[in-house]
Amino acid sequence: MSVLERFGVSIEQDILLRFDELVKERGYASRSEAIRDLMRREFVKTEWADPAAEVIGTITIVYEHHEHELANVLTDLQHQRHDNIVCSTHVHLDAHNCLEVIVVRGASSDVKSVADTLIAAHGVKHGQLVCTTTGAHISC
Repeated sequence: MSVLERFGVSIEQDILLRFDELVKERGYASRSEAIRDLMRREFVKTEWADPAAEVIGTITIVYEHHEHELANVLTDLQHQRHDNIVCSTHVHLDAHNCLEVIVVRGASSDVKSVADTLIAAHGVKHGQLVCTTTGAHISC
């Protein structure tokens, strides 16, 4: 476990009051926990900014399952990028709409490319890449 360091921060009162509300709303045990989480979020953004960095994330897409050949197109695209796709889960939302969550891993540029291709497929109603980290370079 890492050695804890203490440091002081000077901040305007109105900003601190808003931050304390955020800490409470999100259920953090302390300001320190919230600040650590914000710092980690920035570290993850830095990882993703490096096109060669090994990253992991999820692509979530919603689509009309009756859309002509879309399911086959999405499956074919995933097979073409099998090196980056860890797994996927398919959910039937209602009689017409499906949700698919695809776990992706690889170089940041490759993962972004997979996400862009799947989200841009004709018939996808909404899609989003959620970027996270493998955790290799972030401590608790």
